[in-house]
Amino acid sequence: MSKPNQNEHSNLKESPQANGDIQNTQGQYRSISPPASPVAGTLDDEQFSTYFEENIPIPDDVTKTFSFRKLWAFTGPGFLMSIAYLDPGNIESDLQSGAIAGFKLLWVLLVATIIGLLLQRLGARLGVVTGMHLAEVCHRQHSLYTLLHIHTFKPPPPAQVPRIILWLMVELAIIGSDMQEVIGCAIAFNLLSVGRIPLWGGVLITITDTFVFLFLDRFGLRKLELFFGFLITIMAISFGYEYVKVGPDQGELLKGMFLPYCQGCGTPQMEQAVGIVGAVIMPHNIYLHSALVKSRQIDRRNNEEVKEANKYYFIESTIALFVSFLINVFVVAVFAEAFYKKTNKEVNLQCNASGSPHTELFPMDDNPLEVDIYKGGVVLGCFFGSAALYIWAVGILAAGQSSTMTGTYSGQFVMEGFLNLRWSRFARVLLTRSIAIFPTLLVAIFQDVQHMTGMNDFLNVLQSLLLPFALIPILTFTSMTSIMDDFANGLFWKIGGGVVVLIVCAINMYFVVVYVQSLDSVALYVLAAFLCIAYLCFVCYLAWQCLIALGISCLDVSCLSGGVSNNRPALLIEEQPAYDT
Repeated sequence: MSKPNQNEHSNLKESPQANGDIQNTQGQYRSISPPASPVAGTLDDEQFSTYFEENIPIPDDVTKTFSFRKLWAFTGPGFLMSIAYLDPGNIESDLQSGAIAGFKLLWVLLVATIIGLLLQRLGARLGVVTGMHLAEVCHRQHSLYTLLHIHTFKPPPPAQVPRIILWLMVELAIIGSDMQEVIGCAIAFNLLSVGRIPLWGGVLITITDTFVFLFLDRFGLRKLELFFGFLITIMAISFGYEYVKVGPDQGELLKGMFLPYCQGCGTPQMEQAVGIVGAVIMPHNIYLHSALVKSRQIDRRNNEEVKEANKYYFIESTIALFVSFLINVFVVAVFAEAFYKKTNKEVNLQCNASGSPHTELFPMDDNPLEVDIYKGGVVLGCFFGSAALYIWAVGILAAGQSSTMTGTYSGQFVMEGFLNLRWSRFARVLLTRSIAIFPTLLVAIFQDVQHMTGMNDFLNVLQSLLLPFALIPILTFTSMTSIMDDFANGLFWKIGGGVVVLIVCAINMYFVVVYVQSLDSVALYVLAAFLCIAYLCFVCYLAWQCLIALGISCLDVSCLSGGVSNNRPALLIEEQPAYDT
């Protein structure tokens, strides 16, 4: 098999549809071409575009090694991606980590952020090299594998079941993430209004302002990215104020961050460590980042430009996740210093002395303090004054608003990519928002704030379950030379990526098992058993494809069946038309 042209990537090669031939690469996969796009600037482009009404030009610079002008031009997608590391679910995980384990789990947060950066790198490279985001590649590549007729070699019939299942799983992850973000916004509005705005009112306000903010990109892509940067700045200032106000022990903080230990930790601390990984690494965020990087003008026929774009996107992502890591550290350190080993009785007495109207939230017992986003703001107000409570609420509101907007973008990219549909902008926003808002609104109407924040535990478990449906595809596709050409993963990234995916999935499955055991219901155990069988079957199917892409060709059906004559592949992937209308 001949090596692909060095200056031509698979997305620019002649489509196999043009002549009906099937182009084979590595024995089982075929090259793909990006979907056609409408002419820029037309009415259809404005009607159907998602985030990409303009592409940012990259300035020419004679500097060969590094250019701040180019870095600034590439800055934007990484910071939008980093917002998922600052959503209300992550903030709640941070404060619970500090209250339960003190500074001892900061190293877990650091490791999880580094792993997240490496996974985001794969997503960004896929988008830069192919010109398609992960959902679009899944649409082209994920069809139900079927055996060819050995004698006729006819192509398999259309079979889209795995692709639809994968789409539903990713949509479910987005819905779960959106619910956490909307819950955070509703709680923030409730705290800022001293309970005058009910939770369902906060959900409705979130619906309205999300629709308004999502159309800010019509004023220019850079202005939208600056708006997200402004929200991140608000979070940094808000949680940074809490950090300065509390004044954590810097020695203990550094010790907890760089010494991987957890002396005296029991089951609650171990479960919290697993929860940190599940909250930080979110499945829909990889789909989002692979789409956002398409917003820059890159000549994908030029290997040097593609290599340069990968370099600057990685630098930008590193800076963005470093900022998000610092904000998360602020939250962990505040609750580790002020509320680690505090009891409900101590907090109750302090809240009563400060005149807080929320004293009843903390029973008069000696059990360890349990906090969430809502209680976290209350205890800050009790110990450090009402200003600390309101500033906390402002930070949570910024986190919820920014993450719910990026969550909507994720929903639009995923829907367009997997289903290959081109709906009007308003219809897409309406559908993706409604799917997430309605369940949250029903809970807000019929339940109190305790049930609202309690949903986060279930939603974190859901995110953990759905993580393989992002990690396995991204590792699979970035390891295929038929897709990535010269930029496919090398041996180090294949082995390292496989180990990381295996560890992350194992950790999150442990988190799920612990949660199911806590339900203490035979009926739920039986239901969970049936769901696990179906779940594991599909994960094994994805893992099988991934292992073949990583070079374990003996897992191919052709090997298992004793080989196929003429070296023809036993498995093929169906090519799809550019767009379904």
